[in-house]
Amino acid sequence: MMETAIAKPTEENSPMAEPASAKRGRKSRQPAEEVARYFLSKEGSSLTRPELGEEAANESEALIKAFQSKGSVIYVVMSYQAEAEVQGGNPILVKRPLQK
Repeated sequence: MMETAIAKPTEENSPMAEPASAKRGRKSRQPAEEVARYFLSKEGSSLTRPELGEEAANESEALIKAFQSKGSVIYVVMSYQAEAEVQGGNPILVKRPLQK
């Protein structure tokens, strides 16, 4: 009878055997994918005072349009939101990428 009280862990009871979807806990700390947006410079803008003009769908399109307009500058914009995460009772500021 003593043997049944000291049961060896089987694969079924092993934490490694649990599917990831069955686990519950905190939100994933994996960062969301950063999304870059591409803009041509607005006519009359300068490097000291940049102004966003037309948005391009992707980097390739932005490069082509900038080349065609002879001298247009491309701006790459990434948007984030600042949030506080509490770790061990201490708030830590983190940036979260925003989607378009």
